[in-house]
Amino acid sequence: MAPREQVEVDRTRGRVFGEVAELYDATRPGYPQPLVREVLAYAALGGRAALEVGAGTGKATVPFAAAGTPLVCIEPDERMADVLRRNTASYPQVRVEIAPFEDWRPSGSRSFGLLLAATSWHWIDPERRWDLVHGALAPGGAVALFWTLQGVRDAEVHAALAEVDRRHGMANAPHGEPASSFGDVPGNWGAVPGSWPDAECRRDGRFTDLRAHRFREERHWDTDRYVGHLASLSRYRVLPAEQRERLLAETARVLDAHGGGIAVDHLGDLFLARTR
Repeated sequence: MAPREQVEVDRTRGRVFGEVAELYDATRPGYPQPLVREVLAYAALGGRAALEVGAGTGKATVPFAAAGTPLVCIEPDERMADVLRRNTASYPQVRVEIAPFEDWRPSGSRSFGLLLAATSWHWIDPERRWDLVHGALAPGGAVALFWTLQGVRDAEVHAALAEVDRRHGMANAPHGEPASSFGDVPGNWGAVPGSWPDAECRRDGRFTDLRAHRFREERHWDTDRYVGHLASLSRYRVLPAEQRERLLAETARVLDAHGGGIAVDHLGDLFLARTR
């Protein structure tokens, strides 16, 4: 979900990913290494552990663990956590715990130097999430929220996909914007006061040193991986199975008719803050 489209959502949709955990892991994009380095430089952990909320199958966990970060990963779905444990088996400093963040309680006395949420923040109860973050962090601890966006580079492909989406009533699809709408780097949404989640954090008042960054790269997806990626998204999972299969089949035909894939601008957007 794009930050500028943040709305009240049915958070039960956040539990549909486990039914396609392997597909999710195989097709979801990761996060740019410069984003990971930016987070770690900002947090300056100095050996302190990080807490990851909604870790999924480890798309963000693995690059942070590979950088030597000790991590406690909270994941509410056991099926996703099974894949997460497999993906982090070579990193003994990673611990996986099964619970929604709203229900999770640390074992013993823990105070984390960093809390990160990778494309999971919008699933957390908006009435409680900043309280939960503040309670988990040590004084001066950092929070890093990040996610990915994509824009189709070819205007003709974009138009054809938009027509498929329109026929199926699919609003805000991941290819729903042309890449040109993202503007030039740095297209830094966080620099605008009142943007989400900047506005939430400022209203809370317990955080300081707010920053935002955008990382951009060109990527090419072949048809099978792109369609698999779509099939792993909550907005597709909640569709009736027959409608979902028709929608994905039509999307595949569009991509096959345009060279067997899709070129996109892939964005990694990052919001940073720290406790006062």
